[in-house]
Amino acid sequence: MSAPDVFAPARLGPVTLRNRTVKAATFEGRTPEGLVTDGLIDYHLAVARGGIGLTTVAYLSVAPEGRTHREVIVVGEHSLGGLTRLTDAIHETGAAVAAQVGHAGPVANGRSNGVKAIAASSMPSPLSMQMVKAATEADLTRVTKAYVAAARTLVRAGFDVLELHMAHSYLISSFLAPGLNRRKDGWAGSLENRARLGRQVARAVRDEVGDEVAVTAKVSLSDGFKGGVTTADGLAFAQLLEQDGTVDALQMSGGSSLMNPMYLFRGGAPVKEFAASMPLPVRLGMRTPVGRSFMKTYPFEEAYFRDKALQFRAGLSLPLMLLGGINRRDTMEQAMADGFDFVAMGRAVLREPDLVNRLQSERVESGVCIHCNRCMPTIYSGTRCPIIDLELAAHRDPLPQI
Repeated sequence: MSAPDVFAPARLGPVTLRNRTVKAATFEGRTPEGLVTDGLIDYHLAVARGGIGLTTVAYLSVAPEGRTHREVIVVGEHSLGGLTRLTDAIHETGAAVAAQVGHAGPVANGRSNGVKAIAASSMPSPLSMQMVKAATEADLTRVTKAYVAAARTLVRAGFDVLELHMAHSYLISSFLAPGLNRRKDGWAGSLENRARLGRQVARAVRDEVGDEVAVTAKVSLSDGFKGGVTTADGLAFAQLLEQDGTVDALQMSGGSSLMNPMYLFRGGAPVKEFAASMPLPVRLGMRTPVGRSFMKTYPFEEAYFRDKALQFRAGLSLPLMLLGGINRRDTMEQAMADGFDFVAMGRAVLREPDLVNRLQSERVESGVCIHCNRCMPTIYSGTRCPIIDLELAAHRDPLPQI
């Protein structure tokens, strides 16, 4: 059997996408009041008009303490109108739109949010210089109900796909990681116990939305730090989700927003620029032992998660989205040949929003992103490619002489 055409329509649960390309969730930095703005809509319109099959809005929190920082949208009646305006605009382009929905857990900045963060276990936060609280049973019940309420609101807003964030040391991921989950109750210990929250949330959301929308989960191939989710644990967790029948596909990611973000990004590590973009408490936090090891360096290579992802492909029947350094048409075609169902791109389409159209028309073989990661420090001020800014500046007409 021949591999599917990455640029042909494909089914994702109950949704038909115009092709198998996905704009991965990346912070947009365009919601200063925690509400949808024209700038956020334009950000997604650029990649939607550029040919992407599915664009993902990130990151949408289910609760105030689940925001990474105070500018993040909390899903609710107050944000419904703007979210509906966004989905309507995307649908006019022919693209579908996903909502990345979750709870940041220990990755939340409690000082910025004005409410303390929660996690599997208590721990100091280099982000807020506060202690993160261990979630109580009441917290976990409340958060699960908040996922359900958010899911219903997002369906009302017109989203086609709900992506449940279960990676990067966010709340669900903090329960999965034995180094972050030091509890002594039924939410810790065995993989089955550590997986309870993720499975509970996925089941509750699926029961709420049925087949009205597709439900996917972002899961970890490896967290990239000692005590984090390993590839074996990540696969075992994915197999439990498949067994439960609660998700339509999995997007495979890696790294930890709290402990090792560069494991996800690879390439240049703009430490000074990133620190300079952060508020004072965070800059102080980056001087702690955890903070100093925050941005390690990993060389970039095309499709750098492929080998680990192939282990997931061999152990699962679920549709899978390959993520991580996908910039070339031949890489996308290889992903299809490997048995992956979708390819997800982040930096490549941030650099060139029309890359999918250009690859499909065979005008180019690859994108031009150099993976310097200088886009990372812009996530709080409007995520963008600084290289584009430099190129635009270089080509501006000189000021007239007076």
